[in-house]
Amino acid sequence: MAHRYWCGECSFKTPWLSTAEGERQQIAHYAAKHPGTPPGGQVEHRRGGSRAGRGCLRLAAVALVLLAVVAACHR
Repeated sequence: MAHRYWCGECSFKTPWLSTAEGERQQIAHYAAKHPGTPPGGQVEHRRGGSRAGRGCLRLAAVALVLLAVVAACHR
């Protein structure tokens, strides 16, 4: 799973990264841009991998089957 870290003080955000790398970049950002402020903000989670987007694919398949059934019944 990938994570994107958002700064709580400004509009900075990391790219999609592993947990460890995202935390490192967020800590480095706070040290450089907001010294003395503990890292905060939000963490966005993305469920990726090979299963991403399969929900839409299933929905499209169901819609095509329904369209075929309607077309066959309309004749």
